[in-house]
Amino acid sequence: MRFIEEIVVDAFLPTFRALLAEDLRDRGFTQAEVADALGISQSAVSKYAHGEVSMNDRIADDPRIHDLVTRVGAGLASGDMTPVQALVESEVLIRQLEEGDLLADLHEEAMPELSSYDGFHSIHDPEGHLRSVEQVRASVRRGLRILTNTSGFAGLIPNVGSNLVEALPNSTNIDDVAAIPGRIFDVKGKATVPGEPEFGVSEHVASVLLSARAAGADVNAALNVVYDAGVVSDLEAAGYECIEFDPDAPTDPVRATLEDRDLPETFVVYQTGGYGIEPITYILGPDAPTVADVVRILL
Repeated sequence: MRFIEEIVVDAFLPTFRALLAEDLRDRGFTQAEVADALGISQSAVSKYAHGEVSMNDRIADDPRIHDLVTRVGAGLASGDMTPVQALVESEVLIRQLEEGDLLADLHEEAMPELSSYDGFHSIHDPEGHLRSVEQVRASVRRGLRILTNTSGFAGLIPNVGSNLVEALPNSTNIDDVAAIPGRIFDVKGKATVPGEPEFGVSEHVASVLLSARAAGADVNAALNVVYDAGVVSDLEAAGYECIEFDPDAPTDPVRATLEDRDLPETFVVYQTGGYGIEPITYILGPDAPTVADVVRILL
């Protein structure tokens, strides 16, 4: 794991300082004056002067770097630019190069995992898409740990398999919903999770969640388990509202059933089966760990 700040420290700063030190020396600065202007030691200036500091060729060849070096060097030499202003000018360019530009490209090369994200530089945005994606994946993982550490959960997995899903904020389709690829199955009495949470891999449970959200329910996660009268009875006894829907309804049965209801934070919908349809219970709530924790009531 490498932070983009490491790219700034390891690649940008040595290159920029070496170029600026050379520019200032060409303008008649002594080694001590260069050290004072850059806020570094004279021994560091000596290393720059003798080429003992590694420079990044892509940064060194960028015309914007050369323009900055020339402007800062001229400003410091004439006294028109203070060290504070020089720092501000440099920071402005650094932020620009981080935002989907040269430094962002170098960061992607150091962290190739970022290349699969559109606009991966948004990792610097606390409200950015990438952060939301990783937060949802982490939430699903926490929910999975609850399920797999709950003795007896495998017995609640229906024949079609279970899935634990969580949606991104403002999600509108299954590509916005993280789930377990291949679903969770009961293998010899053990809940088996085939892979890491991914987006767009659940049609069934994700569709139920999205339908509930479209009906106005303030829920972000869902889990499907077996249906029987005892399961519903236990959930109702624990205080959860349980709502039946007709899976054979002609259009979006979950949404049609839930619309215009005042729904709690966590609730249950279920269907008792139909032609070729296995009866299923769905637990819906604010996040994956919350809905996973409901399972403990049934065991």
